[in-house]
Amino acid sequence: MIASQKISNFIDIEAEIKKIFELQDIKVFSFLDYDKKNHTINSYFTEKDIDWNGEIQKTDFRDFLDEPFDLLIGYFDTKNIFLELAVLKSKATFKVGFSDVNQRLYDMEIAEIPSKIDNFLNELKKYLVILKKMKN
Repeated sequence: MIASQKISNFIDIEAEIKKIFELQDIKVFSFLDYDKKNHTINSYFTEKDIDWNGEIQKTDFRDFLDEPFDLLIGYFDTKNIFLELAVLKSKATFKVGFSDVNQRLYDMEIAEIPSKIDNFLNELKKYLVILKKMKN
């Protein structure tokens, strides 16, 4: 999952995914505005981790994007060139995110507000079962 720090500050996204999908192996990277002093989470990237040519400079983030996950969730609802680039570069086989961000990024979009993560994840789960990407 790739998330905006603004969203992950007020929602424990990882815990919600574990609860609804009954999964344990979840990887989350959050985008932070660059600040030399503030590194409050372990798995994050900033605009400083992407060079002028759009190449990822941070090794653990590049490894995350190169991993062929079954599902990538872009949990951000506003346009952000760095988050959108991360979703675009991800090798995930199925990408899901919020509608109205960038419809060319995702295989499926869900219309919801970020604070209603239960609604978003339940809707996602329903469609993954319908598409036979997940068992009920």
